[in-house]
Amino acid sequence: MGFYAKHILPRVVHLSCGSKPCMRQREKVVPLASGEVLEIGLGSGLNLPFYDPSHVTRLWGLEPAAEMRRLARGAIGSLPFEFEFIDRPGEEIPLDENSVDTVLITYTLCTIPETQPALRGMARVLRPGGTLIFCEHGAAPDAPVRRWQDRLNPIWNRVGGGCNLNRAIPDLLRAGGFEIDWMETMYLPGWRPAGFNYWGSASPR
Repeated sequence: MGFYAKHILPRVVHLSCGSKPCMRQREKVVPLASGEVLEIGLGSGLNLPFYDPSHVTRLWGLEPAAEMRRLARGAIGSLPFEFEFIDRPGEEIPLDENSVDTVLITYTLCTIPETQPALRGMARVLRPGGTLIFCEHGAAPDAPVRRWQDRLNPIWNRVGGGCNLNRAIPDLLRAGGFEIDWMETMYLPGWRPAGFNYWGSASPR
């Protein structure tokens, strides 16, 4: 791992994913999580302040990057419910079938290399009646913005730690074994190629 990936990229991701528009999105979706929760891509722990302790009994935070786990540790000690790190990639969820009530993903599908195995794993661990809560950036509906996303994506992917600008989030969810229960979309304030957001909930088929 190079100097940039180890020391600079984690801070860049923390700052960009912690922007005010992104934090407002987190505030919308994270409180919807309940019961025993698996968060895929915990990152630097930006979602942790928004969990509702009256609804969450346990949280597993899957995060493969040691640098991001170190950034998150400061927020973990104050959690009022049980927490456990999972040091594995999103394609390798080491939990039993039907073992969690909610899976939460925020700004995560853009970076998972193999989205379909990861999503099938999320569906596998959800209990009957469980829910996937999602908030992701991805492919824009407007052709000019989408063309810029496609042009810039190869460079963005290299400097952004594997992040993709142009993934069609609803299509990925459906291909991964989920039906979308409800979804909202909008451009967040800022740079439009990275600013089109999808958020909502989905259920395993």
